[in-house]
Amino acid sequence: MIGAEEIPLDQRPVALAGRPKVELPPGTKILEQRLTVFRLGLRLRPMRSLLLCCLAFLMFSSASSAQTASGVPIFEITPVHSSITFYVKASVAIKGNFDKWDASLTFQSPDVTTGSLLLTIQADSVDTGSGMKNGKLKGKDFFDAENNPTITFKSTKFVQTSANTIEVDGDFTIRGATQPEKVTLVISHKTGHLGEIEGKMTFNRKDYGMNKGIPFVKIGDHVDVTLNLKLKHTSGPQVDLVYRKP
Repeated sequence: MIGAEEIPLDQRPVALAGRPKVELPPGTKILEQRLTVFRLGLRLRPMRSLLLCCLAFLMFSSASSAQTASGVPIFEITPVHSSITFYVKASVAIKGNFDKWDASLTFQSPDVTTGSLLLTIQADSVDTGSGMKNGKLKGKDFFDAENNPTITFKSTKFVQTSANTIEVDGDFTIRGATQPEKVTLVISHKTGHLGEIEGKMTFNRKDYGMNKGIPFVKIGDHVDVTLNLKLKHTSGPQVDLVYRKP
């Protein structure tokens, strides 16, 4: 047996990083490279599929949005020609209007039952033509405008009751108290097109904590509110106002 010391130095294997050098069979490196590319492809395949799915979803969503938007009636309320007024039966007439308010009437489709009505009134913009009445209504016994600056109505349901009337259920909020109320909309239109809407609502002021009165004036409990809204059709189809009995 020949000892290590007897093997010539130029014939001994060279150690790399503590391990002997191993000669790989011809073509092994090429095979390893191909396996690496194959594994990389397997890793990228799910990501590529995910990207394609996301792209398809975005394209479908854009098409659907464009299709939906084109099928939605769009109306604009012109405040200059519109008004919100109120009347309370009393020993001295109490009636007036609000100078600052905003309203929106929207539909998700031509179906009138998809309508939504939102009113936002600035309580301190009340105008009865009397400074004394205005101050009393803005005060804590009535609107409490300092602590509750807005009066709102948010619809929850639209029901067409005839060819030109719609019953709108909604939540009415005044001086911080909210109760369900109903607004009846009467529509003036030509060939089924919305043009002008008059809304009527009556509520009991005591349901909202307005229990006091005005000195020397006897006031009724019920308040009549009237909306006169002028509408302009800006885009999309018209609302289908053909009445169909349930």
